[in-house]
Amino acid sequence: MSSGWAPKRFWTTVGVTEEPGGYGIALDARKLRTPAKAPLVVPGRALAEAIAAEWQAQEEKVDPATMPVTRTANSVIDKVRPQHDAVAEMLAEYGATDLLCYRADGPDELAARQRAGWDPILDWLEAETGARLVTTEGIVPVTQPGPALARLAERVATLDDWRLAAFHDFVTLSGSLALALALAGGRLTAAEAWPLSRIDEDWQAEQWGADEEAVAHAERRRAALAEAERFWELLDRP
Repeated sequence: MSSGWAPKRFWTTVGVTEEPGGYGIALDARKLRTPAKAPLVVPGRALAEAIAAEWQAQEEKVDPATMPVTRTANSVIDKVRPQHDAVAEMLAEYGATDLLCYRADGPDELAARQRAGWDPILDWLEAETGARLVTTEGIVPVTQPGPALARLAERVATLDDWRLAAFHDFVTLSGSLALALALAGGRLTAAEAWPLSRIDEDWQAEQWGADEEAVAHAERRRAALAEAERFWELLDRP
């Protein structure tokens, strides 16, 4: 994961260092680098301290699964930064087939849950961006207005590399550009967005029972969404 990544812990102390353009992390005297060997330098001290805390928490063996902030920071530098525009465009494309726009034509209770959960988010999105997305029932595709999609794409394109990495997880984990923008805009928390992204799945589980493997998979995704929210919030701290 970085030049200091190894199966076993080899360092004694972890520190935050001031670097050109931000803050770095040092394991003893060895400065962390990304998997692509770039300096791991982040824009804020709070973010650097969170990464340092993950490394400090490692015991005899390093467990990458317990280091989500480090992982996302590496992704920003190695993957998002070199292709920012392509990542932003890919995420904006979710608006054309947004989860919140595809409604059930029955049963009535499921359709009512979707309206109650999703309509307020689409209303907020229109008020916030001027983009009104069109809804449909069943699996019939709906063509979204070009100007609306352009406005949403413009909003995504304004995100810097660091926020775009967290936003990537907001979109892909929820399956919805609208929910991701509501999360990024403070309209929703991750704890609120997650069940809204799962209305259909939760309904099916209520009717037919929950599959243990599916439940475990969903829990991992829910936790990842909360981790992405934490990364976003760390960017707001000095």
